[in-house]
Amino acid sequence: MAKRKRHAFFDNAILLFIIVLIFWGIWAIDELMDNWDASVHGIRPGQKESLLAILFAPFLHVSHAHLIGNTLPFLALGGLTLLSGRKQFIFVSLTAILVSGIAIWFLAASGKTHLGSSSLIFGYLGFLLTRAILSRDMRSAVIALIAGFLYGGILLTLLRDQTGVSWHGHAFGFAGGIIAGWLLTGSKGSKARKAPIKM
Repeated sequence: MAKRKRHAFFDNAILLFIIVLIFWGIWAIDELMDNWDASVHGIRPGQKESLLAILFAPFLHVSHAHLIGNTLPFLALGGLTLLSGRKQFIFVSLTAILVSGIAIWFLAASGKTHLGSSSLIFGYLGFLLTRAILSRDMRSAVIALIAGFLYGGILLTLLRDQTGVSWHGHAFGFAGGIIAGWLLTGSKGSKARKAPIKM
């Protein structure tokens, strides 16, 4: 008897929950170990010893409230991004991490530490909106509308400076998502618009 193939939805859900478990696992270790503080391992602009933090800062959270606040939007927007496939999800994630992390390291004010998965969350939102605009595909538009309805309001955080909140991570993560959306969709969208119309 042939083995029934598992639906991609379950694999995607497992991937998302594994990442969230990493978030929560690091936070739990941070809480249990007195001699380790995750908050000091974020990105410290301009400091060479902080360069590696560019890769790891999105997995660190400064508090329980910070982690809870990021978990649900990460699952929702990450899940919507995963509908494009795991390869695109990984590409968007890496682009958002690198663009936001490098921009923070070079451009943010010194003296502060930046960490948290908000750069990924804003990256996914930027990707979903950009893909919908460039592809002009109905499915992408519906997904972008859902993302905008659920979390479009978080873009307002880019317009005001909040104490203890890294607007740099939000803005540069969003920019990373736009870049990823353009790289993955731009050329396809332009080809589709230039294609001759049959009459």
